[in-house]
Parts: sequence; structure tokens; C-alpha cells
Amino acid sequence: MVVAIAGISLVVGGIGIANIMLVSVVERTREIGIRKALGATKSAILTQFLVEAHAISTIGGIIGAGTGIAIAFGGSMIFKFPFVVSGLSVAIGFGLSTAVGLVAGVIPARNAANLDPIAALRSD
Repeated sequence: MVVAIAGISLVVGGIGIANIMLVSVVERTREIGIRKALGATKSAILTQFLVEAHAISTIGGIIGAGTGIAIAFGGSMIFKFPFVVSGLSVAIGFGLSTAVGLVAGVIPARNAANLDPIAALRSD
């Protein structure tokens, strides 16, 4: 049951990151056009948006791990159980959140890298 809940959370988080990145690409179309007109390569623009997606997912992973540890600590205090948090489980959760962020950021980053500079500069 916990795996199913975690899987649903990762899918929802991935959709959220993809939406944020798509909006970021749309709002910064002129910036992308200017960068491409000045000689930026596809890989430079792709890297820029993948780094942003990675940063968003890393911050989300830190917040999620911190919240999970706080809830576990609170539960151990309330129910008088020993406080045990596996470092491996925290690392796996953090790694999965980062991977989901990168996967969700690939399509918006690729869309940004493939923009035509002339069309991007014309857009409003």
C-alpha cells in the first residue's frame, strides 16, 4: 500500500514539475529566441531547463524527506515507539524524486531547445 501511495505521489509530482516547466518555457520564449539568435546551442538551452527541473525536484525531495522524518519523529513521540529512519529509504526517496523531476523536465526542455529563433522573437 505504501508503494502504491508513493508511486501516485511521484506521478503527481512529475506532472506538476512538467507543468511548471512548460509554463516557464512559454513565458520565456522571447528570452530563448534572443539566446538562440546570439548563438546559444540547443544543448545549452536544454541544459538550462534541465538544471531548473533538477533544482525544483531537489527542493521538493528535501522538503519531502524533511516532512517524512518530522512525521516519523512525531509519531514515535506520540505512540512511544523507537525513532528509526533508514538512511537508505531516505536516499532512495530523494533519488526517485530527482529522477522524476529530470524525466518530467525533458519534454519542456526539448521544446525550448527546438524553438525557431525567428518565431520565438515574434511571439508575444
